[in-house]
Amino acid sequence: MSARLTPTEKRTQRNRSKLKKRAGGKLRLSVFRSSKHISAQLIDDAKGVTVAAASSQEKAFAAKNKGSNRDAAAAIGKLIAERAIKQGAKTVVFDRGGYLFHGRVKALAEAARAGGLEF
Repeated sequence: MSARLTPTEKRTQRNRSKLKKRAGGKLRLSVFRSSKHISAQLIDDAKGVTVAAASSQEKAFAAKNKGSNRDAAAAIGKLIAERAIKQGAKTVVFDRGGYLFHGRVKALAEAARAGGLEF
């Protein structure tokens, strides 16, 4: 018997399945946010590997910024864009998960675009 999914899990799965169908071989920029931190990772769904990642929990980052505000999210967006371009990925698909495109998620996305990623 399978476990029931919460509405948040259903929304996340629905968004990800649609993105994977439309991605056309592009890498997926996935965002996770909690009440204290935010993280992003660049995922190659064809191979099932993470190409690049950035988080507000990294020691170098945590010493400078608090991880739960829009400024920290923008810094993570800029950092993931730098790491993605270093790996050779310029065009990605943005996966907001089940979160609204608002606040910290939006700040991360705009900073990643400003950092050179296209989506």
